[in-house]
Amino acid sequence: MKHVLMAVSGPSGVGKGTIVKTILQRREDVVESVSCTTREPREGEVNGKHYFFISKEEFLRRIDENDFLEYDEHFGNYYGTPKSFVEETLKTKSVIMEIDVVGALNAKKFFPDCVLVMILPPSLEELKNRLVGRGTEGKDEIENRLSRLEYEVSQKDKYDYLIVNDDLETAIADVCKIIDGE
Repeated sequence: MKHVLMAVSGPSGVGKGTIVKTILQRREDVVESVSCTTREPREGEVNGKHYFFISKEEFLRRIDENDFLEYDEHFGNYYGTPKSFVEETLKTKSVIMEIDVVGALNAKKFFPDCVLVMILPPSLEELKNRLVGRGTEGKDEIENRLSRLEYEVSQKDKYDYLIVNDDLETAIADVCKIIDGE
């Protein structure tokens, strides 16, 4: 049986986190990719489960060794998907990454078999309602997230599959069908 590396992307509030989390709860043959980071662990975070917490020196060394499918720097800390973890895990299970568009496209460059899935909202209005409804961001943050929507959606032609999340269970089933079909 072939195992799949899948990158799931989409605008903030589209439901990709809920879709990925539900798949991980329902399927034993799929695991979430664990990223490396140079930031300090937050309370309750477990090394190897939430992230691999490593030093900046080790991160930079692993960049030089090409051990990341993708990586980026945010607020002075590095984050990246370790190629070694993905390759080892793919021997026994499929791997799903919830990742932004830039990271997904970079992962595809380094791992051409990576299946790219973009989750889209049924409409801009619905996406705005979801962002407001979850109550985790202020007005400025919501506007910032919506402003990124245009760029993210402009990259959809580079994706292997597009799923409109107008019904959560249907979207979950569609992603599972892609995993099984690939």
